[in-house]
Amino acid sequence: MTRREFLRQSALGAAATFTLADLLDAQAGPGFRLVDVTKSAGLTFRHNNGAYGGTFLPETLGSGCAFIDYDADGWQDILLVNGMDWPGHRRQRSTLALYHNNRNGTFTDVTKAAGLDVELYGMGVAVGDYDNDGFPDVFITCVGQSRLFRNTGKGTFVDVTRTAGLGGRSAFSTSAMWVDIDRDGHLDLFVCNYVRWSQERDVFCSLDGRQKSYCTPEAYRGETSWLFRNRGNGTFEDITASCGIFDSGSKALGVALLDDDGDGWPDLFVANDTEPNKLYRNQRNGKFKDVGLAAGVALSEDGKARAGMGVDAADFDNSGRTSLAVTNFEGEMLGLYRADQPGHFRDVATRAGVGLPSKNRLGFGCVFADLDLDGDQDLVVVNGHIDDTVRNIPGNVGYAQPPHLFLNDRGAFRDVAAQAGGGFEQPRVGRGLAVGDFDNDGDLDLLMTTNNGAAVLFRNDRTSSNRSLRFTLRGVESNRDAIGATVRVMHGGVTQTRMVRSGSSYLSQSELPVTFGVGARDVVERVVVTWPNGRTEEFTNVASGRAYVITEGQGFSR
Repeated sequence: MTRREFLRQSALGAAATFTLADLLDAQAGPGFRLVDVTKSAGLTFRHNNGAYGGTFLPETLGSGCAFIDYDADGWQDILLVNGMDWPGHRRQRSTLALYHNNRNGTFTDVTKAAGLDVELYGMGVAVGDYDNDGFPDVFITCVGQSRLFRNTGKGTFVDVTRTAGLGGRSAFSTSAMWVDIDRDGHLDLFVCNYVRWSQERDVFCSLDGRQKSYCTPEAYRGETSWLFRNRGNGTFEDITASCGIFDSGSKALGVALLDDDGDGWPDLFVANDTEPNKLYRNQRNGKFKDVGLAAGVALSEDGKARAGMGVDAADFDNSGRTSLAVTNFEGEMLGLYRADQPGHFRDVATRAGVGLPSKNRLGFGCVFADLDLDGDQDLVVVNGHIDDTVRNIPGNVGYAQPPHLFLNDRGAFRDVAAQAGGGFEQPRVGRGLAVGDFDNDGDLDLLMTTNNGAAVLFRNDRTSSNRSLRFTLRGVESNRDAIGATVRVMHGGVTQTRMVRSGSSYLSQSELPVTFGVGARDVVERVVVTWPNGRTEEFTNVASGRAYVITEGQGFSR
């Protein structure tokens, strides 16, 4: 059914059956506890969607967040994307927010000092060192002109949108991703665009024929996503029309990086809202081919295009193949596409235990992360509706909705959000979600945003003795951030795989270092790094419980 039809009807509830094993697991706890440290950490940010009663479509969708080590001191800082008031309805000034990590569990707002005290109707963020100077740069997607901020390496950012060749483009842009599509050592830029909306093009939509309501995407024409090739001199070339991704019917909200056919070249998955998802396979010649339908990820199992929002890619079952999680609209359930063979996927959401629990919620940000450090990547999903009038629909779960925290046990998931602590299970109007180890204690913390509300930071406190291995990769011939590199950790007959990635989730960016949970192991047998240019390096007998820097061709350092 369409979203318009759905909003006129009640949501379908998901039935749950609990076994004795489930009850025992619940009593044992998930192996960690989440603690809401937003206030104590000094995060005072609140998102402004600009809503004043005009019910403009962008108000429902923002905004994103990022973990970013902007000063390259080894500690993850936080960047939060903001909207702004609409012209003619100004009530407040709202800007991006950059919080510097003080290395003691607290953050300081350095937005103004960093030169990011800028008003824009921001949506998403992508972090990547596009000029290979050792300091991560920031691309902010916007309603209107998106912006590129170059990191000077001196604690400040400079708007280089026009000089970089990215100016003069107005769109309703959403998620974005840095990726080296041609493996030349320079990060290229992929930008998702949603629909052809502007205040001048705004359409009157109504559920009752009288009062204006938020439109669904069916009310607007789609828009192609963009791909910009990095020339290596600080400027970009728009190759959208020639590279094979041009599609004026797309309504893109999320994008993820993966190597779906295992050929060592980066492929792109795009989550579309009410249009088929796209899987752009890299042809190794600067061009891509959409193989989404043939690969089994374009549509639902019953052949329908769902309302794709967020996406993440990971080898969640340690099979050596990358799978995909895609959040969808309420009533559609989460998509979990497992790679059953190279280049082909099957939706196993129901069988894996994430389908029915997610059916009556509207998902946005999602991340795979091994929160309990047992070697299996768990799945976190934030939820929230787009229209607060759904609270009037009998049986609907509401505007603010509880998140999911699906604990992974060898490919089978159970939702432990209610056991995670810290108020994590509290209903929120969730949107962005990112993962990163902000306190450098070896486990992964969570950052989420809410629409027209506060950002929330959850610290992960381990209650088990499980250990981790963390790697920060530094490219030399490859791009400096090593985005697209793959790290494999092998121990006890099990191989875990992580890719260094920009993008993923929804409008957000997780940290660039990769984290492996290795249980109680003191040493792992092998670590294999495959760099974006195809070079491979191997290390043996690596001690766990530590964080390492691996520089291409130069080995380990701490």
